[in-house]
Amino acid sequence: MFECDEKRMKDKIDTFSKFGDAGHGGITRYSLSPEAHQARDEFAKRMKAIGATIETDDMANMYATLPGTESGLKRIVMASHCDSVKNGGNYDGILGVMGAMEVLETIAASKIPHRHPITAMIWTNEEGSLYPPAMMSSGVVTGKFDKAKMLASKSVLDPSQTFAMALDASPYKGSEKNRLSPKDYLAMFELHIEQGPILEAAKKDIGVVTCVLGMCNYRVRTYGQADHAGTTPMSYRKDALFASAQLLIHLHEQLDKLPKDLVYTTGEIKCHPCVHTVIPDEVDFSIDARHEKPEVVAQVVDILKGIPKEIAKCRTETALAWERDTVYFDKNLVSYVKESADELGISNQYINSGAGHDAQFVSYLMPTTMIFVPSKDGHSHCEIEYTSPKQCTAGASVMLNAVLKADSRMN
Repeated sequence: MFECDEKRMKDKIDTFSKFGDAGHGGITRYSLSPEAHQARDEFAKRMKAIGATIETDDMANMYATLPGTESGLKRIVMASHCDSVKNGGNYDGILGVMGAMEVLETIAASKIPHRHPITAMIWTNEEGSLYPPAMMSSGVVTGKFDKAKMLASKSVLDPSQTFAMALDASPYKGSEKNRLSPKDYLAMFELHIEQGPILEAAKKDIGVVTCVLGMCNYRVRTYGQADHAGTTPMSYRKDALFASAQLLIHLHEQLDKLPKDLVYTTGEIKCHPCVHTVIPDEVDFSIDARHEKPEVVAQVVDILKGIPKEIAKCRTETALAWERDTVYFDKNLVSYVKESADELGISNQYINSGAGHDAQFVSYLMPTTMIFVPSKDGHSHCEIEYTSPKQCTAGASVMLNAVLKADSRMN
């Protein structure tokens, strides 16, 4: 068994946290921004220093590869992203990149033999914070998203700017022939922070990820009548916001009857005309529900489709925004992660991912899996996001040994 170096890992954490430092302990590092290019420059510099070959593809995804001892074998890739949400933390995404770098650095420093070429990879625009949607490049590479539509994505800060403009301006835009593909790649691993409280509560240092949860995302709308806030008696009102509040309570009561491991969220509410002297005439809110079992997601959909057609004198409707099935990771790769953690003596448990990741798209192309490390107090997508250098290094060590098992057992 081999172990990665905690001192090297801490140095990477400290260094990459400077690129997009927001001044409050975290980062804002939008994809293909100057800050993201600083992170990519650092990645390239360190990987070249150990003899890795750097390539980029047409979506500016980056690949750093150490050759194997047997010619003609496919690559094993470890991948994540270096972009962040606004005022995000120093671990989401970038830990998977730093972990992949640490694996290659350990292989180079310890001269660990390996048959297959081994690659550390940066995915472009996983968060979709500046140019929606999330997981843009992995969606294009795996055929889930139309490239032309993605190139036309407009900046949320400046609609005159498109993703295509940012891509064309990037020194890391390369050739489509360099894309991740099942022709050239054997398997993919992704190291990531958990982004939730489960591992810490269980006092486990590794999450052996089995799947990404299936989900549905619906829009729920109520329609009333806009009138003057001061002159309309309460009995005359058709208040769409009040109706939505009643509907949310109804949905919570119904959804709480389903299995307790179902999670659901209303994260977005749009109120029209959103003027303090006008009774709202239209409200639109989101319902995001996630569960491993498709039959439970189907029960959620039944509840949503069965909402009262009218509530508080306001008409209601629902519409599907998007959905996904549960994505199960490759059983052999999952077993390599589990074996590696056990053999290293690192506490672990099986876990699923409620969040989406590039790995879920890649799993449709080739064997793929993920490794989680704990998030302190369950925090993520915020500046207090934290995982200790020791835990980060443990995650990298597990990935290193799992990759070596894949190297020896797969062709």
